[in-house]
Amino acid sequence: MLEIIKSGGWLMLPILLCSVAVIAICIERLWTLNERKIAPRALLGEVWGWLKNNQVSTEKIKELRDSSYLGRIFAAGLSNSRHGREVMKDSIEEAASQVVHELERFLGALGTIAAVAPLIGLLGTVVGMIQVFTAIMLEGTGNAGVLAGGISQALITTAAGLTVAIPALMAHRYFQRRVDTIVVTMEQEAVKLVDALHSDRRVEAA
Repeated sequence: MLEIIKSGGWLMLPILLCSVAVIAICIERLWTLNERKIAPRALLGEVWGWLKNNQVSTEKIKELRDSSYLGRIFAAGLSNSRHGREVMKDSIEEAASQVVHELERFLGALGTIAAVAPLIGLLGTVVGMIQVFTAIMLEGTGNAGVLAGGISQALITTAAGLTVAIPALMAHRYFQRRVDTIVVTMEQEAVKLVDALHSDRRVEAA
C-alpha cells in the first residue's frame, strides 16, 4: 500500500489529507447529529407542564436553553411569548436559523472535498501524462520503465481521488438528509409550543 501511495507522486498527499478529513468529519457528525439529544421527544411535554403549573421562570428558561438545541429554540420563544404570537414566532425562527447553521457545520467542507478530490486526481493524471510525453521526447519509446511510471502515477491519483470523493459525497448527502429530518421535527415541536400559548390547541406530550 505504501509503495502504491509513493508511486502516485506528491499529489497523493492532499488526497490523503482529504481522506483523513472525511473520516474525522463523519465521526464528529455521527456523534453530534443524534436526534434524541438535539430534539428530545419528551421536551415539549415537560415545557407544557411548566406552563400549566406556572413554573416558567428565568432559571427554567436558562435550564431549557442549555439542555439541547430544541431547548434553545423553545427558550427563545418563551422569552418573547408575552409580546404576542408573531414576535414569538420571529424569535423562534431566529433561534432556529442559528441552530440549523450549527447542525450543518462541516457539511460544506465535506461537500467541497467530494468535489475537489476527483479534480486533484485528474491533476495527477495530467501530471503523469506530461511525464510520459516528456520521457518519450527525451528518450523515445524504448524506456518502458519511465513510461510505465508516468502512466502508473496518472492512474493511481485518479483512482485515489475517486476513492475519497465517492464516500465523501455519500456521507454529505446522508448527513444533509439527517439534518433536514431533525429540522422538520424541531419545526413541528415549535409550532405546537406556539399554538399551546396562543391558541386553544391542546399539546400532547410525547
